[in-house]
Order: sequence, then C-alpha cells, then structure tokens
Amino acid sequence: MSGLQGKVVIAQGGGPTAVINQSLVGAVLESRRFSEITRIWGARYGVRGIIDEAFVDLSEATSHNLERVARTPASALGSTRDKPDAAYCQRILSVFKKRDVRYFFYIGGNDSADTVRIVGEHAAREGYELRAVHIPKTIDNDLPITDHCPGYPSAARFVAGAFGGADADNRALRGVYIGVVMGRHAGWLTAAAALAGRHQDDGPHLVYLPERQFSIERCLTDLDEIYRQYGRCVVALSEGVWANRDERGKEIPLAVDLMRGAGREPPVDAHGNVQLSGGALADTLVEVVQKELGIKRVRADTFGYLQRSFPGVVSDVDAREAREVGEKAVHYACGRDLGGSVVIKRTGDYAAQYDLAEVREIAARTRRMPDEFISASGNHITDAFRGYLRPLLGHDMPWLEQLWAPAARLDD
Repeated sequence: MSGLQGKVVIAQGGGPTAVINQSLVGAVLESRRFSEITRIWGARYGVRGIIDEAFVDLSEATSHNLERVARTPASALGSTRDKPDAAYCQRILSVFKKRDVRYFFYIGGNDSADTVRIVGEHAAREGYELRAVHIPKTIDNDLPITDHCPGYPSAARFVAGAFGGADADNRALRGVYIGVVMGRHAGWLTAAAALAGRHQDDGPHLVYLPERQFSIERCLTDLDEIYRQYGRCVVALSEGVWANRDERGKEIPLAVDLMRGAGREPPVDAHGNVQLSGGALADTLVEVVQKELGIKRVRADTFGYLQRSFPGVVSDVDAREAREVGEKAVHYACGRDLGGSVVIKRTGDYAAQYDLAEVREIAARTRRMPDEFISASGNHITDAFRGYLRPLLGHDMPWLEQLWAPAARLDD
C-alpha cells in the first residue's frame, strides 16, 4: 500500500472510443478503495483542463451514474488534441503541486503516453512525489508492447459488421464497392474488414494496408481479376495507404498526393498530423475505376467518426478489458508505488493478463501490423490475423449467410 497521500487527477486525451469511459470509471471506483486518496478529480477536456484548473469532483459522482457513464461511448470528461511540450508539462506539474495532486491517470494513445512521460520526468527532477500512469486506448491499435488497445476491438467489430453488410448489398446489386477506413499509418482497423468474410467469394476481396506500398495500377489489375471472376468486387482501403516517399524517405499518404495534385495543401491537426479524413481518396478511386475498367456501378464510402463511438456494436471483451486497465492503473500507482503504462498480455487460447511497461517504450511510437498478418500478395490478410482478432470481437458477433440452393430445373 502506498503511503503517499493526495488527490487523483484523471484525464482523457485524443480520439474517443466506445469503451474509454469504462477505463475512467474503473479508475474512479478503484481509487475510492484507497484511504490515502483525498479526492478524485476529473480534468475537463484533457490536459487543457488541468492547466485551466477546470476540474469536476468525481468523488461526488454516484456509483449508479458512473456505471451508466461506463456504458456510454465517447469521452465523458471531454478530450483534447493538445500535444504538450516540456513547457506545457511544466504548467501541468505546477497545478499538481498547487493542488496537492499525487496521482495522475491519463487515458489515451501515443501522444498521451508521451505527456505522462514528460510530466513524470519533470516531477522526478524537482523531487515531487507523483505517480503518473498511462491508461491505453486507441481504435488504431498502434501502441507498442501491448497485445492490443482498448477501443480497437469495438471499432474492429463495427468495421467487420459494416463490410459484412456492404458485401451483402454488393452481392445483391453487383458492382464495385470501396470502403476507406481510419487508422493512419497502421492497418489494424482496415484489416478487421476481412473478418466479415466466411466463404471464398465473400468480400472484402481486396484489403490494402499502409504497411505495403500502394499502386493504383496494381490495384486496378487486382480489382479487374476479381471482377471478372465474381462479377463484383469489395475493397477495404486504409486512409493511410501510400505510393510515394518524400526526399527524407517518409511515406506520403495517397490522399495527400491527390490533394496536392489538385492544388491544395492538406490540413494538419494540433499534433502536426495530416488530416486524412474526408472523401477525396474514395471519390478519386471511384472515378479511376470507372474510367480505366469501364465498370459503371462503382460506389465508395469513407468510414469517418461513426466507427469510433458507435454504441450498438461494443465488444463485451473490449468493455471488460477497458474497465480492467483503469483498475490496474490504480493498483500499480497506489498499491505498488509505480508509474508507467498499463499493457495487455495474451495467454492461452485467449485470456488477458496485465503488466506495467516503461512509459518511454510506449510514448510517441507506432506499432504497425507484422508481416505474418499480411498476405504474400500484399492485398489481403492471413489466417494468423483472423486468429488474433476473432476473440477480441466478443460474443454474439452477427455472422451473415449466403443462400445455398441449386438452380431450378426448368423441365420439371
């Protein structure tokens, strides 16, 4: 048990997920079990709420209210896209000192982990006792070390279900369907589309990930082959696919190439990340397929924010693990006097265990899909990936079925 007495501050950063509030509630309820914690504060709109001293007192929230919030998607405290530098983190620490905050739990992705790292290092240098723990979440599933990230399984379930429906629609009214999926520089979420298929001719027939260089010409060849075979084709395409590199060798997303080709510079967010959302990539590919292959019925969707916080497809596995990483963060900080980043480890056929990693091993790093999960052709995924993702999708996953019946004998 920790003897360090003081307040807890919990914040949520980055893009919301369907289960991020499970982690919030897990941390709040677990914090109530430790007598050394004097109050539990939530920062409104991420770390911005800390420097503005915009706090809510979660010590006063009822358990009933918290449990209902846990089952509500998106960030109940509000989030931020601020990417704190050293000076910003010094301001955070100054508030912590002023308000006697001794425990800091930040629920977020790569950049949130980096904030935890910097604040923790500042506190150590100044001799201020602070337990800072990063609680993982991201639908992109791109944090290193952890087997997977809370938020990803529910978003993956949405993507798999959406592509299952799109494939059924495409089978009924044949043509080409292209779905562009979030994920930036990692293909985990796009790859989830492949879990929609059960039979050889089920879509998506092609899956393009940013872990492989993309070529429109090769894509057209692949698509034409599938279309000739089945009379239709469903394509899952990551928003971060790239065809070229800049002078430093950095991958340039195809969407950026297309915008610049049209005389526009792509917008960037507060972290300096290019904003890849929007329908430019999908719309351009529709035009290219129609023109080059002469296929009239070509449709496309860009999967935007719907997949992040959709309440109807939450994975029960995801919800449970999101709650538990919040609880474990408090265990490590209060029960073992440790700071770091909570990670999930897979055991057996499927079970989750939890550990604590050094936050510097997580911060500002990206984990991409390994080669073993990507087909040799580079345009689909492997059975190894199916085995990785399937247990995360949870129970009662809706599996679609084809109609199997022989052609009627007209001479009967």
